Amino acid sequence: MSGYVLAIDQGTTSTRAIVFDDRFGIRGLGQEEFAQHFPRSGWVEHDPEDIWTSTVQTVRTALADASLSASDIAAIGITNQRETVVIWERDTGKPIHNAIVWQDRRTADICHKIASDGAEALITEKTGLVIDPYFSGTKIAWLLDHVDGARAKAEAGKLAFGTIDCFLLWRLTGGKVHATDTTNACRTQLFDISANQWDDELLRLLNVPAAILPEARDCDADFGICDGALFGANIPIRGMAGDQHAATLGQACFKPGMLKSTYGTGCFAVLNTGAERVPSANRLLTTIAYRLSGQTAFALEGSIFVAGAAVQWLRDGLKIVDRAERSGPMAGEADDTQDVVMVPAFTGLGAPWWNAEARGAIYGLTRKSGPNEIARAALEATCFQTADLLRAMKADWSGASDTILRVDGGMVASDWTMQRLADLLDAPVDRPVVLETTALGAAWIAGHAAGVWPGQEGFAERWHLERRFEPRMPAVERGRRLTLWEKAIQRTLAA
Repeated sequence: MSGYVLAIDQGTTSTRAIVFDDRFGIRGLGQEEFAQHFPRSGWVEHDPEDIWTSTVQTVRTALADASLSASDIAAIGITNQRETVVIWERDTGKPIHNAIVWQDRRTADICHKIASDGAEALITEKTGLVIDPYFSGTKIAWLLDHVDGARAKAEAGKLAFGTIDCFLLWRLTGGKVHATDTTNACRTQLFDISANQWDDELLRLLNVPAAILPEARDCDADFGICDGALFGANIPIRGMAGDQHAATLGQACFKPGMLKSTYGTGCFAVLNTGAERVPSANRLLTTIAYRLSGQTAFALEGSIFVAGAAVQWLRDGLKIVDRAERSGPMAGEADDTQDVVMVPAFTGLGAPWWNAEARGAIYGLTRKSGPNEIARAALEATCFQTADLLRAMKADWSGASDTILRVDGGMVASDWTMQRLADLLDAPVDRPVVLETTALGAAWIAGHAAGVWPGQEGFAERWHLERRFEPRMPAVERGRRLTLWEKAIQRTLAA
């Protein structure tokens, strides 16, 4: 059997398909951006048909770029933006509404009511999550209550819910498979991560009918066959994981204590805690890292809603950079005597603050402040937020005491940002040779499940370091800058 594996990486702002060979090298690539919809302040939507058409096109582009046909592909792995919700009609496959994106804050009032009713402890006990609009459950309820006739159809079994992985799987298999994996299921607030199943009590609490739910399978389960009419041949679908979980695997973070952080639209740090489910006293998430062949590995996760999105704002909103990659050199040219601090709470603040109402702010501006200082503040904000997460992880679990951070995502190409990250963390930051770790993780799951790629040990041996960034900022300056950040956060929360 061929060692070629296709990864579908469906992200928040673009869809990518990558063909990997049996040495984990990239053989072919397709990528398409798609429209972001902002119908109201704090609302974020995607058209599911845009997601689907971009998926089909990028797969075809990747196969052509690799000079391969679908019959050359051993298996498909799917990874996706998590918590984004689609509901569609079972008989037609047509979505009933735009997808509600993970960044969307429209269900803040629902979350406040759940919290005021005293239900947060129950949700955290079963799911490891906090109450926040970020997660899928309240988005599902909102759709059922705001689309005409949706709730009645859902209760009659005429509608299907899915996160993006599930929606794509349905379409890829011609409507034959309605399934998700445990890493996506565990982000809905409807899934008991210890029992590894949908929970009836949580379904009642969030008013979600069980009839719309997909089957939750292991990451390396058999997810059916991709319809041959799409790409020219039937292809087994043998891997699925939410993007941050796939990146954890792609970074070969198989051992407890290993930590990765992905810097894409948002930033997500995941610390493998192994078979131990570690409760957080610092508002981190206890989540499933991955579930392979019936064995669950847990993790502590810190979620930052805005990372690369702040750079996109510099480019598309303020128009002070023409290309995202210019932000690093601009930051390096900023005036060191100015203490401009940005809190990029465009869609609220994630861990460890979890404040849905917070909005972005910039502090320390003077008449001398310009594009360079604002670019530095945008990049540095991601580093400050990561420092908050690592400090919380160390407080929650002793296994995080001597952690080296493995990084991936678009922002890590910036040497300035990675050096500032190491400086503010006071810890080494490792950038791998292969930066497409999210797609690689999905491909590894599928390739191993299909029997054409090695297991964990063999895969980990091929993880290679491109560059290690060691901290070099003096402790006094590090402390001063972290204090500036803490003051900016407190002012933002008090606004």
